[in-house]
Amino acid sequence: MANTMTNKILRAQWFMLLIVIIAISVVTGLINPRFFRLANIINIFEQIATLGVVASGATILIISGNFDISVGAIIGLTASVMAIMIKASVPIWIVVLCGISIAIICDLFVGVTSIVFKAPSFITSLASSSIFSGIALAITSATLQTIFGKFSFIGSTRVFGVVPLMFIIGIAVYLVVHFILKFTRFGRRVYAVGSNSQAAYLSGINVNASKLLFFIINGLLSGIAAIMLLSRIGAAGASTGAGIELQAIGAVVIGGTPISGGKGGIFGTFLGVFLMGLISNSLNMLQATPYLQNLATGALIILAVGVSALSRRNSKTSL
Repeated sequence: MANTMTNKILRAQWFMLLIVIIAISVVTGLINPRFFRLANIINIFEQIATLGVVASGATILIISGNFDISVGAIIGLTASVMAIMIKASVPIWIVVLCGISIAIICDLFVGVTSIVFKAPSFITSLASSSIFSGIALAITSATLQTIFGKFSFIGSTRVFGVVPLMFIIGIAVYLVVHFILKFTRFGRRVYAVGSNSQAAYLSGINVNASKLLFFIINGLLSGIAAIMLLSRIGAAGASTGAGIELQAIGAVVIGGTPISGGKGGIFGTFLGVFLMGLISNSLNMLQATPYLQNLATGALIILAVGVSALSRRNSKTSL
């Protein structure tokens, strides 16, 4: 029994990620001792906080067999509207509620069009991305909306003077999503729909309603990510958040959640997000060209897809 458990851990993708993270940290720290300074570690946590929130939503969607590649455009639109409202001296609580509502409505639109037209969410979100970006460009006249520190509380606050509030928000989101996936009926629906939507339907699950809820949660987390980005950057435009959806999907896949859905978890996503932030920080510490970050990230995603494919093949062979 103990040997079986040990073998499972050693073959788990999250364990491999942990080994890679430790190896990169040790090598970088040996070359540049400043890597292990508390300020640098905190900087990594702060940088990956927003990506972690987006990746948490992507984890739910991918496990359920869905995708949303319009998240970057949704964040750009949401942050732009919020910046415009802040510049107009609208109360912050109204700005925040409005921002989250816009993000949820946008993601709900992606889910509804996917269901109504019976099209893959990858396609409807791709089309929706252009729509959301176009709206953001129109309302901002393609200019950056700067709020001059009027909403810097979230981005600048350090709990106990050390831990970034953004990182605490990110950890809270991880914990909530983990609880939902592992300990709730809704979480079981996520896996059931992702494993076999037809079987889930026959078992009494309202698949379409469940899918809409998945997109609503993703929209909520996208709205939170937009709030965090706006607070940290202090400005917004249509391109705010551009590319973050691909980074989030990459982190989820690297974390061991297969593209085919039905399996996965938030712990692997956390390690995937952390690894991506670690690679970026390590390359900076080693004074490497920033273009290597894209190369390393792409190579990691391909490697993760390969490992997942081999794992599924081995599982079928053992059966």
